[in-house]
Amino acid sequence: MMGPFVPDIITDQLNLIVGFLTGLGFGFLLEQAGFSSSRKLTGLFYGTDFTVLRVFFTAGITAVFGVIILTSLGLLDRNVIYVNPTFLYPAIVGGAIMGVGFVVGGFCPGTAFCGSAIGKIDAMFFVLGGLLGVFLFAEVFPSISDFYRSGAYGDLTLDQWLHINPGLIALGFTVIAVAAFIITARIEKSVNPDAPVYSFPTKSHAAFAVAAIALGVVVSVIPDRQTRLLERATSVAYQQQHPVERIDPQDLALRILDRDNDIQLIDVRPDAKPGDRLPDALTIAVEDMFGKGWEHELAATKKKIFYADDTKPAIEAATLARILGYRNIAVLDGGLSKFKAEVLEVPAPDHPLSFEEQMVYDFRLASAEKIKKLIAEGGKKVVKKRKIKKVQGGCGL
Repeated sequence: MMGPFVPDIITDQLNLIVGFLTGLGFGFLLEQAGFSSSRKLTGLFYGTDFTVLRVFFTAGITAVFGVIILTSLGLLDRNVIYVNPTFLYPAIVGGAIMGVGFVVGGFCPGTAFCGSAIGKIDAMFFVLGGLLGVFLFAEVFPSISDFYRSGAYGDLTLDQWLHINPGLIALGFTVIAVAAFIITARIEKSVNPDAPVYSFPTKSHAAFAVAAIALGVVVSVIPDRQTRLLERATSVAYQQQHPVERIDPQDLALRILDRDNDIQLIDVRPDAKPGDRLPDALTIAVEDMFGKGWEHELAATKKKIFYADDTKPAIEAATLARILGYRNIAVLDGGLSKFKAEVLEVPAPDHPLSFEEQMVYDFRLASAEKIKKLIAEGGKKVVKKRKIKKVQGGCGL
């Protein structure tokens, strides 16, 4: 089962406590790393100290590998992670403004609060200046709102934009980081005779760089979890080894007429029309099964009966549901086309019927009309997947 760490393990209430404790720890580490010093921070721009750059790259490598590996193991749902919407042009201007502010003020917001906490006056003035900037921005926002929203690309990520495996992004980022470490180390040595790089154990750092690149190569060739599971679910050999229960159309028709509350119909056709769904069926696209939006419905104790126009896509979806950990799964044998042919389309008899045959024919005719009516009524009811609160976070620097 997909199990994001937040909010499933950490509730909204506990999240505040965890955030507070994490913030204390993060601030302590910032101060211990010297990030409360404006000289150390601005050393990045003067070429005398690249500690900030190394911290950023190390944090980035750790995060990207952590997300990819945990997602591949099914322990993290990337869909629950909040991605800041991309507004290209204001981001460029805002980045330039922050860069200038970083050089002039000697801090960024997170490190300014860290410096203020230990009583540094310059950091306190930086914080006050930041608060003043927030107030001024709010005042002028109506006049710059159009520019603020310009260059909108939505929740953009590099792997989606380039249509490549996230592992390749991780590998490229790692290579860039290692190259940056080597180049900045040489710059430090040429500019600052007391550069921190002189204290680095060369062999251990080289081993770490090789290990990071090797890990990047490994994750770059591993297909992402969704692709891997879809390939397994669509494999005929796997389906034969793990057969899914099939429900006969006549049996399903009786359950529908009995208003059986122990079944849940699931239509896997992405383009299913409201008037073409079986009564009370949920429309769940295969790709939506990986997220949390339908988890409550798929994890219910009811028998989930998957169907499509024919059997093949329903079996693939049902097999995927079982791979994801859901139980009590079945498919409509022959799909909706067979259900319509055997249940909804009752051909007129071509010969005189006996009493028993007439009873069966009348029953089938009445059942077909009733089910058609239920389909029409059920088509007006559309159940949408739940909106999942995305987990937000940010960089304290």
